[in-house]
Amino acid sequence: MVRSHGTGQFSPDEFASLGRDVVFELGVLVFHPENIEIGDDVYVGHQTILKGYYKNRMRIGAGTWIGQQCFFHSAGGLTIGARVGIGPGVRILTSAHRLDQTDKPILDSPIDFAPVVIEDHGDVGVGAVLLPGVTIGRGAQVGAGAVVVEDVPAYAVVAGVPARVVRMRK
Repeated sequence: MVRSHGTGQFSPDEFASLGRDVVFELGVLVFHPENIEIGDDVYVGHQTILKGYYKNRMRIGAGTWIGQQCFFHSAGGLTIGARVGIGPGVRILTSAHRLDQTDKPILDSPIDFAPVVIEDHGDVGVGAVLLPGVTIGRGAQVGAGAVVVEDVPAYAVVAGVPARVVRMRK
């Protein structure tokens, strides 16, 4: 017997809420749309996966632009503010396996959940990765390919692996 978490196919009436003039490009997959809220005028690029979860919410604010081939997982909760730009290939994770148990494979270790928040007017560059529990402050810029492991202050520009503040926008 084959098991699956579903096909990712969806209809607009399945969402917790879906704003006006939302664009889903070809190949977008959505799981657990009943736990996803999307504001007005949101663009979701080709082959993006919105991986809702059976609990917690994914909230995407009005006027947000999401590039192609992104992966958003909202097991721990995900909030993306209004007028946020998210480049192609961005990965956002809200859960991770614990690493404190060496008597079993990591895959079998308990999972910790932590929300990710991107505040209004932020921007996340191509291929960046946001790890569980981080907040990207209002108007902050995450550079292409950065791996964000801690909070980013409002209006900061961060880059690198792990991401570090390189300057302030103010």
